[in-house]
Amino acid sequence: MEKKNLKELKVSAIKEGTVIDHIPARSLFKVISILELQKMETQITIGYNFESKKLGQKGIIKISDKFLSQKDLNKIALFAPEAKINIIRNYKVIEKNVVQVPDSIEGIVKCMNPKCITNNEDVKTKFTVIEKKNVTLKCKYCEKITDQEHFEMK
Repeated sequence: MEKKNLKELKVSAIKEGTVIDHIPARSLFKVISILELQKMETQITIGYNFESKKLGQKGIIKISDKFLSQKDLNKIALFAPEAKINIIRNYKVIEKNVVQVPDSIEGIVKCMNPKCITNNEDVKTKFTVIEKKNVTLKCKYCEKITDQEHFEMK
């Protein structure tokens, strides 16, 4: 039998926690930033530019001992609307979900209109999602339309 000369990098499994998979490579560092992973005390594994048939290049994040809130999932959906969330318990995937872009977003993204009331007074941002695949938002106050490439976190 011929021995294959393949080098393989193995990433250790997590016992409990969350795996975020199928993050477009270009969005990986934005997801890391919006989840503020640099502030977490738990073990985090980040993979970048893995080959993906669907995305070309993808990223993956494994977070030990952390389960994400709905607000965190909504943040991920803004930048990686096809990301998959795997919940791990006792080293086994017990739940798999694709993030869902909600119909509206509140208090996560800043309005791009400098004259919008949300940028000049203490008013929480509110957007209607008008496109879910290439996430596009419309401000409920000034009606400014902002796309995924221009989102700025609040």
